[in-house]
Amino acid sequence: MRSRYTAFTRGDGDHLWRTWHPRTRPLEVTTGGVEWTGLEIVEVIEGDVHHGSGVVEFEASYRDATGPGVLRERSLFERRGGRWTYVRAL
Repeated sequence: MRSRYTAFTRGDGDHLWRTWHPRTRPLEVTTGGVEWTGLEIVEVIEGDVHHGSGVVEFEASYRDATGPGVLRERSLFERRGGRWTYVRAL
């Protein structure tokens, strides 16, 4: 989760694409138009070395053309080839 947030802040669409589960990832990943200003992990359910999946709830602060805001999401992640991949928002 934190590496994906960092990729959004840096505009690193390649990292986002690589860490998106192949079953659900889009053909293209865009990162523009938003300045990400903070990340708070609210809750983590499972997702340690003994699990194949996990849920992360987070709040990501941002600023865009309309002003500041907060994105709150619960995301499903699955381990694939030993690495965590983003599957979808719950």
